[in-house]
Amino acid sequence: MTDWPKLHHAYGTAQDIPGLFAGISPDPRDPGWEALWSRLCHQGTVYSASYAALPALADLARRWSVVARRSPLYLAGAIVAAVDRPDSGDDPHLSHSAVIAELRELTEEALRDPGLVEDSLNYVQLLGTLLSFEGVPVWGEQIDGLNGEEYELPCPACETENFIVFGEHGYFSTTDSMYMRDTPAKHLPLRPQAPSAMRGLARRLHTRMAADGHPGLAHKLTYVFGNAQCAECELSFSVEEAVVARWGA
Repeated sequence: MTDWPKLHHAYGTAQDIPGLFAGISPDPRDPGWEALWSRLCHQGTVYSASYAALPALADLARRWSVVARRSPLYLAGAIVAAVDRPDSGDDPHLSHSAVIAELRELTEEALRDPGLVEDSLNYVQLLGTLLSFEGVPVWGEQIDGLNGEEYELPCPACETENFIVFGEHGYFSTTDSMYMRDTPAKHLPLRPQAPSAMRGLARRLHTRMAADGHPGLAHKLTYVFGNAQCAECELSFSVEEAVVARWGA
């Protein structure tokens, strides 16, 4: 039995957490979800109550349909992926391995929902959640760049901030944050990685996206794991390495 009053979240004692769970619904617009996020994963920071909440989140996901369970899975995934941890510094993959294994399986089930073929936004979010439960660093959260179709990354040489753009507006690097408008800023083309040359995580993700009916996402991924050229000093650099350097622990 969890002794919630002895645990803490972003605003103090966690004694209010059971009440929030008791009244929550699957609707992602339910204000209870905002309340849980702000307490348990406040701006990416987690607390003693955050890890204690994982079994409750898994219980909701287990009881709800593959569509309805997305909200508890997303919150649980963010908690597990957080690097700003309680003072104890516990690794949840060690201290909560059993519940994370269950959450991973529940996420796999959710990814098999046929409706996701027409819903790339939630597909990418669920895929990132799965990576978080698998303990894949950085990409559990940063794979969501596929939804935003850009990363803002510093050049590893001159440190100029570059927008790495891949999608509706084209495939290029630029220093102009207003690239979506018709501006004279320099655009340097990205160089994608050939799928046949992909290895490890990149190959696994590309293969899965194609098999799951998301060829457009698989195409974007070739640029995420390809090379960009700094629009300031024109150095060529790996987008993947720059993402890991920026957001790695």
